[in-house]
Amino acid sequence: MIKVKTFTTPIKIFATQRELEELDENVSAFLNEENAAKVYSVSDTTTAGENGETIGLIRTVAYRVDDA
Repeated sequence: MIKVKTFTTPIKIFATQRELEELDENVSAFLNEENAAKVYSVSDTTTAGENGETIGLIRTVAYRVDDA
């Protein structure tokens, strides 16, 4: 079965590297928990504040799990 999961994280100035590492860890842990057999795509997009500044990140993952 193919599934899609979306993750979000805020982006704060001077903390971006740590936030991205935490997002990577969360996505990896989720895929391990789901026993993902294959990852088809990973897509990142940013969200913007009122003045056009980046304030968040949305990561979407399409993956397959074997039917039990």
